[in-house]
Amino acid sequence: MAGTLTSIRLDTKLADEAVRVLGAKSRTEAVHMALAEITRLKGFKKLLKENGGKLKFENYER
Repeated sequence: MAGTLTSIRLDTKLADEAVRVLGAKSRTEAVHMALAEITRLKGFKKLLKENGGKLKFENYER
């Protein structure tokens, strides 16, 4: 993965917890995974808002 080296301040306890919870190999990987997840979540919420109640999910059981 190509990228730019960026320095940020992290709560190390939170970052280490994210590594554990996400099953990441490093803090950097955990940050990448979290950023990807929040991006997908925002997109999903936007989709739901735009299509409020009109979406049908295949193979979904309640």
